Amino acid sequence: MTSFDEVRASFWNDSDYGVQPRLTEARVRDAELRLGVSLPAALLSLLRVQNGGRVAAPWSAFPTCVPTSWSEDHVPFDELMGIGRRERMTSILDSPELVEEWDLPSPVVLLSGDGHYWIALDYRVCGRHGEPSITWFDTDANTELDLAPDLRSFVEGLAPAGGLGTGVQPA
Repeated sequence: MTSFDEVRASFWNDSDYGVQPRLTEARVRDAELRLGVSLPAALLSLLRVQNGGRVAAPWSAFPTCVPTSWSEDHVPFDELMGIGRRERMTSILDSPELVEEWDLPSPVVLLSGDGHYWIALDYRVCGRHGEPSITWFDTDANTELDLAPDLRSFVEGLAPAGGLGTGVQPA
């Protein structure tokens, strides 16, 4: 397993797709107020390097012990939403509307996904100001899968999608 600091150093892809304006403390406070949660330090550490966007290939999947609609052995993590309101870009701030639209449980904060699936900070057990676990939600199959006890562990468990199974995209 790679350490969080090692992953953080090479986490982001060179693309500017999905990148929000630079993260400031004011934006963090505003996001936490809007979302009604305390965001994990590990998330803020990644977003201070780059505020959202494409994840570099070595960190673009999370291995699973059970098959999902995506693959026999992993879920995709090729993008991490940032905090902001850049036009035509989905943001962590869109979580309340997307949770309602896709009939997801609450409280969760969406990190990545396309509607058919989501990877989220899951506050249901820890409460809105605790350390959330990371959960995969498959909206088409109406299933969920616990991925990691916290974001730091999730990031340390990331792997290249190419090194895992073949990956089958949902229909």
